[in-house]
Amino acid sequence: MTTPFIEMQDVAFAYGERTILNNVNLSIRQGTFAAIMGGSGSGKTTLMRLITGQIHPQQGRVLVDGRDLAALSHGELYEHRRRMGVLFQQGALFTDLSVYDNIAFPMRELTKLPERVIRDLVILKLNAVGLRGVEHLMPAELSGGMSRRVALARTIALDPELMLYDEPFTGLDPISLGVIAHLISRINSALRSTSVMVTHDIEQSLKIVDQVIFLAHGEIVFSGSPAQMRELDSPWVRQFVGGEPNGPVAFRYPAPTTLQQDLLDKP
Repeated sequence: MTTPFIEMQDVAFAYGERTILNNVNLSIRQGTFAAIMGGSGSGKTTLMRLITGQIHPQQGRVLVDGRDLAALSHGELYEHRRRMGVLFQQGALFTDLSVYDNIAFPMRELTKLPERVIRDLVILKLNAVGLRGVEHLMPAELSGGMSRRVALARTIALDPELMLYDEPFTGLDPISLGVIAHLISRINSALRSTSVMVTHDIEQSLKIVDQVIFLAHGEIVFSGSPAQMRELDSPWVRQFVGGEPNGPVAFRYPAPTTLQQDLLDKP
């Protein structure tokens, strides 16, 4: 048994009085590809922000490679983020920079590599996502699928140890979705990185991940392999996988009725 690369111990987090995560315990081993699933508002994005160190838990600890992120200095946190790559939901390419300059950006900002080496690396990364030859194009000239692939090339620019994917399949047609899923799986294997993906796409995700973490109402209701998830008899998971309107996740926001509100407002 190896030490988990990512570990959360009794983590709780709230925005004001609204609890987002409560008593979360999870572990992701080094080299594992994990998918975080759950309905809207279940705490998936908050979990991701805790891993990047953007926010700290109000209770418990978040450990990455054995280090408590809340205890890191500003400089140590900066070094932690240099070791990760993040693929944002819509790619988040710099619209005023060419494809070449978008991919070269982290290399220029975070390393002292000479430009000729950066050029070779940019072409190498574009070739890895099947887009060698588009380096002169601007983001506005790319299709949605091509834009996501360029963003993926930028994400792997520095061969990160930790890869984070925020809804990488959103807004893609079936062909582009299949291409991106294949590329993510292949790149994860090639880099042997630890990867965490927030996703709503069940069909594609279960084909490529090693571990599924299912969140509901800020708590982990399941953590295990895709095969174990398919066999799980849980109303939370069943409603999510089947897309059922009725179940533990209510359709209506838990607000008082008009009559109840009138009674509450009376002096």
